[in-house]
Amino acid sequence: MENNDKNLFDVNKYLKTGDGSIEAAAEDNEEFDAEQQLNSIYDIGRRLYAQMGTDSTVGHIAVFTYLTELGRTLVGADRASFWKWDKEKHELWTLSATGVDKIVIPDDKGLVGKALKEERVIITNEPYSDPDFNSDIDRQTGYLTMSVLVMPVADLSGEYIGAFQIINKMGAEGFNEEEDTKKLSLAAFVCGIALESETFYEYSHIDSLTSLKNRLGFYSDLDHKYSEFIDTAAGKPVSLFLCDIDRYKKFNDNYGHTVGDDGIVYVADILRKHLRDGDSVYRWGGDEFVMVLPDTDLEGCKQIAEEVKADLNESRFKASGIPVKITLSFGCIQYDVRKSVKDNMAVADDYLFTAKDDGRNRVFGE
Repeated sequence: MENNDKNLFDVNKYLKTGDGSIEAAAEDNEEFDAEQQLNSIYDIGRRLYAQMGTDSTVGHIAVFTYLTELGRTLVGADRASFWKWDKEKHELWTLSATGVDKIVIPDDKGLVGKALKEERVIITNEPYSDPDFNSDIDRQTGYLTMSVLVMPVADLSGEYIGAFQIINKMGAEGFNEEEDTKKLSLAAFVCGIALESETFYEYSHIDSLTSLKNRLGFYSDLDHKYSEFIDTAAGKPVSLFLCDIDRYKKFNDNYGHTVGDDGIVYVADILRKHLRDGDSVYRWGGDEFVMVLPDTDLEGCKQIAEEVKADLNESRFKASGIPVKITLSFGCIQYDVRKSVKDNMAVADDYLFTAKDDGRNRVFGE
């Protein structure tokens, strides 16, 4: 006799209650399952609400995790994932997924790519017979996919920006498009709003000219990415330098603003070359840049600044086809955790002016 846990549970409940009806026991069990599901939904909502008041580096990711779990619970499936569509890189990647690590795939592959390309819900209850199903993950993990539902997610302007994927609905019937998309639609809608909000947040921290993080990104990273270094109790050194292009106004006047912008991009690319793991560089504003160097003392900071300076001295930027030497001056500090960010940057700015007064194309810090 086949061992079916759900049927055994129903029978056991019937025997205990002795109400004389197997049908009544099954109905009671369905009511119990519905109540349990509703309590799970309420609990996810509670955690989502609590997350609103949390200042955390994983704030957005936690929201997507809870919403993904909400979608899985609403539909009654084994696994769920929420995918972000990076149109510039032509990639799809999981912002949140239950049961697996982050996955990155080309945006023209798999059922998620198909749903976004065709702008419609995709369902397959026989995935291994579907030519668009990517079975590589199953082969790698040993997981058996029996049913898949993919629901594309749009922003408030109607542009598709991601997708919900639900895997293995509990029960043998598989997914039903009308029923399951109705259940999933609210979670998908909220995910779309959250993803749009995150995208705007990310763009607000990026300098459009150089693609470096801007001043807002700098302050955000100090609060989150580098918080362990500027915590007064951490005792870990972090240094930074503030630099700007020497005689940039004259350069702009000679070659025009378009070439001037190209010069800023050129300097940004040179700075990027010297980033180590964990380092970050920002466009502070105009022709000024900041590089943050964790686990680095003042001497180490000055050494990296000297390497950037030497790189620029040995290379030439072509301004309207004419090779031009661009130089930087640097103000270096080891971050003083007893002072505010504003006060630390004021010291770096003073040192930068000292470097310029000393003849430019200099590194100064003490």
